[in-house]
Amino acid sequence: METHDIIISGAKENNLKNISLVIPKGKITAFTGVSGSGKSSLVFDIVATESQRLLSETYSSYIRHRMMAKYTKPEVDKIENLAVAIVIDQKRIEGNSRSTVGTITDIYALLRLLYSRVGEPFVGYSNIFSFNNPQGMCPRCEGLGKVNTIDLTRIINKDKSLNEGAIEFPTFEPGKWRWIRYAYTGLFDRDKKLGEYSEEEWHNLLYAEKVKLKNPDPKFPKTAVYEGLLPRFERSFFKNEGRLKTGKVAERFNEIAVEGECPLCHGKRLSQEVLKCKIQGKDIADCCSLQIDDLLDFLKSIKINPVIKPILEELMPMLENLILIGLSYLTLNRITPTLSGGESQRIKLVRHLGSSLTDLIYIFDEPSIGLHPSDVHKLNKLLIELKEKGNTVLVVEHDPDVIALAEHIVDMGPNAGRNGGEVVYKGSLKGLLKSGTRTGNYLSEPKSIKTQYRKPKGYMDLSHVNLHNLKDVSTRIPEEVVTVITGVAGSGKSSLIKAFLSRNPEVIMIDQSVLRGSRRSTPATYTGIMDTIREMFSKQNKVKASLFSNFSEGACPECKGNGIISTDLAFMDSVEVICDSCNGSGFKNEVLHYLLNGKNIVEVLGLSVEEALGFFTEPAITSALERLYEVGLEYLTLGQSLNTLSGGERQRLKLANELGNKGNCYVFDEPTTGLHGSDIAKLMKLFDRLSDNKNTLIIIEHNLDVIAKADWLIDVGPGAGRDGGKIIFEGYPKDIIKLSDNKTGYYLKHYVNI
Repeated sequence: METHDIIISGAKENNLKNISLVIPKGKITAFTGVSGSGKSSLVFDIVATESQRLLSETYSSYIRHRMMAKYTKPEVDKIENLAVAIVIDQKRIEGNSRSTVGTITDIYALLRLLYSRVGEPFVGYSNIFSFNNPQGMCPRCEGLGKVNTIDLTRIINKDKSLNEGAIEFPTFEPGKWRWIRYAYTGLFDRDKKLGEYSEEEWHNLLYAEKVKLKNPDPKFPKTAVYEGLLPRFERSFFKNEGRLKTGKVAERFNEIAVEGECPLCHGKRLSQEVLKCKIQGKDIADCCSLQIDDLLDFLKSIKINPVIKPILEELMPMLENLILIGLSYLTLNRITPTLSGGESQRIKLVRHLGSSLTDLIYIFDEPSIGLHPSDVHKLNKLLIELKEKGNTVLVVEHDPDVIALAEHIVDMGPNAGRNGGEVVYKGSLKGLLKSGTRTGNYLSEPKSIKTQYRKPKGYMDLSHVNLHNLKDVSTRIPEEVVTVITGVAGSGKSSLIKAFLSRNPEVIMIDQSVLRGSRRSTPATYTGIMDTIREMFSKQNKVKASLFSNFSEGACPECKGNGIISTDLAFMDSVEVICDSCNGSGFKNEVLHYLLNGKNIVEVLGLSVEEALGFFTEPAITSALERLYEVGLEYLTLGQSLNTLSGGERQRLKLANELGNKGNCYVFDEPTTGLHGSDIAKLMKLFDRLSDNKNTLIIIEHNLDVIAKADWLIDVGPGAGRDGGKIIFEGYPKDIIKLSDNKTGYYLKHYVNI
């Protein structure tokens, strides 16, 4: 043990069982183990939280309260030699339509500087090229590139005249007050069909602004100024949405209002003056619409001079790092809310590669998620680069290739929840393979490829798809078998499935999106067993069932059943504390006196799924619990808030509700996310069971275990973005490994050692 290594003593956070551990500094350490084993508790809740808490304490109380996140001391006796921790997680990058890949990476700032130096004609300094700057933004869309407008086809009936009600919107009906402001202008023949209008009449009806009428009808309001339909809607509704609170007007407006490209800047966000400034025929918005690799090629074509050399020397490596991490298909104008969790994490990683800071702790949460095996190797190179700069890299991971990269491995277990929380192995990969732990056994067992395939009942055609980078793509999806859609990130897999879903609305999508319900929703309420549990308490104690609901009569009066009390500190962030009255349970104290087979309602909701299977015998409850157990969620407690679940856990919870159904078509989006290798075999058995029940399964996946066990593969590629968007393989997994130039086939072949 080096004297500068991180020493953890007595970690007891969540399910951690008073563990002590030494983590070597200056190396890559992988934390492995099944879901719920305690990996995240150790790495994020202990190491990361304590580092960030201690760092925040170096600031003044004013800064801590006003500008920094709140950190409570984790349940650990002592941590020695702790450095500053940088957490690079799967959380999507926050922001709105003003936050883009270019702004979040600071690449756009450098591009603005470049255009201010050598762009012609000169229009101003770098700030003028910002679409978030009032001086540079397009005045029409205010830098958003899009405007709200009216779909005229939904409001104008060209087969009717004004007298016949050609403007189909409330208050524009013949005789109504808005209709009068058009019918009696003297500009239109009220009996003339709109389809017969001249170009001038059509312009006056739709686009005219603030026109002082020369000879209006006496019925036209004397002090009014005429304006066309579009300016009127802009002023009355888009800039004064308070008028649309209720009623038919609001309902009809929502039907006709659409978001469209700004007619002035055509989506470029910037003023016309700024867009005149160009480098080799391209304005700055043109550069932002290029793929990252194309933008790099463009910058390389610029003649270098002493003025721009330092800018390009900083700018081009940033683009090269994005390409290295597998994000070459992105554009700088891509808004950050549209990025996936994996894309967000890799962008955060790129931001740190150019940093000159050293002796930091970089913490990654399954960085391989969303990556094709070919891109995992690129990821590994970046992790090594961070380490070689003098940093410590901690990775929570399931991917065998990332685990193999680690110089030190900490395996948590032996199982999940209360049956986890221990260090079951620490050391090298070679030792892990012989350790006998679940991780060691999974990594050491030989991998095989499926050779016997189900015969499809028929095929669902998906023809002539034109979406994003897919250009006139056609394929067919076999029915009642397991089909896996493969390909590198950005190849077009999701676009293909999006098109399939749009044409087949009956298909059930099981993804990682947030589950329905509030923060009070739990596995017990989601699966429907909570009502039965309440009835059992009610029957055994001869009281109302509503007493056993923290939504109803059983709710703690202090916290209203939330278990926490939130205090608004006005100018400071609100503070949440556990309710002293109910100790965080959300129930009245008197409710806890009522027992069911020796346990009160809080104790029952504190049972894990596995424990609950031994507690309940009622089929209505045990059948639902068995489904949760089968999808690998045996460690969840019945009363755990759904908003604490990971994306992978949410997806498997949705899957549990579908087990036993027949005749459906399901789409799964990377269902192995967050799943230990030993549990993937269980997941595949569930997929086989669904398929055997005459269900059609379509799985978007990178995991080689899933790919190897599929009945049918559809590989999209060959690359990402404009280099992808084609079906490059359709067939059996055993046949894709025969292709010498196929990335999926190459890595699958090496994975199964053929």
